[in-house]
Amino acid sequence: MKKYFLFCCFLFLALLSFAQDASDIPPRPNPPKLVNDLANMLAPQEVEMLEQKLVNYNDSTSTQIAIVTVTSLGPYEVADFAYRIGETWGVGGKGKNNGILILVSKNERKVNISTGYGLEHVVPDAYAKRIIEQIIKPAFARGDFYHGLNSATDQIILLASGEYKAEPKDYGDGGSSPILFWVIIGILVIFIISRMFGGGKGGGRRGGGMRTLMNPYGGFGTFGDFSSGRGPFGGGGWGGGGGGFGGFGGGSFGGGGASGDW
Repeated sequence: MKKYFLFCCFLFLALLSFAQDASDIPPRPNPPKLVNDLANMLAPQEVEMLEQKLVNYNDSTSTQIAIVTVTSLGPYEVADFAYRIGETWGVGGKGKNNGILILVSKNERKVNISTGYGLEHVVPDAYAKRIIEQIIKPAFARGDFYHGLNSATDQIILLASGEYKAEPKDYGDGGSSPILFWVIIGILVIFIISRMFGGGKGGGRRGGGMRTLMNPYGGFGTFGDFSSGRGPFGGGGWGGGGGGFGGFGGGSFGGGGASGDW
């Protein structure tokens, strides 16, 4: 009888611990959102701008970059807490595992960038650490949380550029046509080529724009330029119109990423 009693006690404690772990992690947002400012560190318009940029990027590439701010980590290390959120919410596409989570803890003044399995080779730990140290940390230290997160996501978008593409959409239901998009792209390509190879005063700076997108080792992103806060698409990044976020796809995380404080 004593043996069964001890077994029941052990089982109860295990279930209690599991329930506690589950309750410590913020529930998946409903309605789904990519920017979840649970610690109220951003102004409403800043949340909206970040959300729209990341939604547009998700629609264009299927890669999901999620931002979560929390008041406290509780008993967890920041990397463990971020991993649990990424796994529980399923940030990224199932099978692609192309999700990235930026977690910010207000009380502990810690930040973590966690990468899904499918993006660990694109945003390796060393690059994630540089983003934290050279972009997020200086901005957060002066209380500019929006600038830090906006510039950090711009650099992540640069690094992840071209890795995944969104699934083709069916435009037969009256949705907007992609023709206008490609017309605009064509105009931009012609303009860029004319600037790069055209004569005139701008000839001495020919090709400079491309060099800012490449580091000396052939990867995307110029880490020496992080302090400027300039993103690959200007200050606003993937701004503009777009629909709402459709939800996380069930991606998985393997513990890749980096952490820091400010």
